[in-house]
Order: sequence, then structure tokens, then C-alpha cells
Amino acid sequence: MPYLRGLAFLRLHKGREAEAEFHKILDHKGANWGLYYSLSYLGVARGIMLDGDTAKAKKAFRDFFELWKEADSDIPILVQAKAEYAALQPQ
Repeated sequence: MPYLRGLAFLRLHKGREAEAEFHKILDHKGANWGLYYSLSYLGVARGIMLDGDTAKAKKAFRDFFELWKEADSDIPILVQAKAEYAALQPQ
């Protein structure tokens, strides 16, 4: 499954490979991915972040936040994503 491979690549700090796996899910929106679809946006953002493209990573995080805008603000994955996004901001 691309989602699990993407997570594995993130753990190995292989951002480009992780991003490619998550894009396999995003590129097939019509498939029944369930929650994996929206979480793949976060995976893409994290993969890009590992590769050091801050501007592109920020946009990917914003795409994730747009999908989760109606979610409860205290959901752990959302809290973590917001912290990662904040870390990308200039100090």
C-alpha cells in the first residue's frame, strides 16, 4: 500500500521517495482511500520538508489544513502538523 510505503520512507528520511508514494494516492482521488487520502497531503508536506524546500512544504501543509478546516482543533495529528508548519516559519 502506498501510504505505508510513504510512512516508511519518511522514517528513513527519504523525502522524495515518500512524496512519490503519497502522490500515488492523491493522483487517484476516485479510488476509495478513505482517511488515507487526506493524510497523504500531510505525508507530501513532510516529504517535501525533508528535502528542504520550505516554500513548497508550506503550501503542502496549507493544502492539508484546508481539508481539515472543519476538524476539531485538538486532534493530535492536526496539532502535530500545525507545530511542524510553525517550525517552517522564519523566526
